[in-house]
Amino acid sequence: MKGEDTSRLEAFSDGVFAIAITLLILEIRLPHAAPETTDGALWTALGGLWPSYLAFLLSFFVILVMWVNHHELLRLARAVDCQLMYANGAVLLTVTFVPFPTAILAQYLDSESARAAVAFYCGTFFVISLAWGLLFRVMRSRGLLRPEVDAETVARIGRAYALGPVVYLVSTMVAFFWAVPGLLLNVSLWVLWMRLGYRPGGIGGGGPTGG
Repeated sequence: MKGEDTSRLEAFSDGVFAIAITLLILEIRLPHAAPETTDGALWTALGGLWPSYLAFLLSFFVILVMWVNHHELLRLARAVDCQLMYANGAVLLTVTFVPFPTAILAQYLDSESARAAVAFYCGTFFVISLAWGLLFRVMRSRGLLRPEVDAETVARIGRAYALGPVVYLVSTMVAFFWAVPGLLLNVSLWVLWMRLGYRPGGIGGGGPTGG
């Protein structure tokens, strides 16, 4: 396929990311308060939704980071082929699933089932990280990377994509015993994905936050 076909792939992917990130807000339900309730009771009910606010913020931000990384990763592709499109579809499949574990986290984070909810949430991102690793491996093995992408950049991205599943798996296992530490370990990978350099220059110079 010709190089310009990457723009079509990106446009379709952008639409999926936009839908997934929009669906997150649907998991913030109206507070359980009667219409004739007092101001104080309504504020209390709104405050009781804090797990929903937290789950929404976590997932909104992580989908945003994934979208930025997806944009940067596809900039490295000179063309697409059928295998790349299917691999990209695997990533989009996992992205569209994110609202469901987000709803589980929002519903059960402040309950006796918090460990199971967090483990399910972290486990979802373990699967997501495998899909991202597959996408990059297809780009590399099929010779779809631009010729100016140097070996150092490829190695740096490869190391990050290999580390991600390990940390997500550990966070999932930790969550089975301690919910909050497992969730914090999961969130800690934001630093990796935000600072991963996809362009020559590396961390802080050419990645999603480096311009």
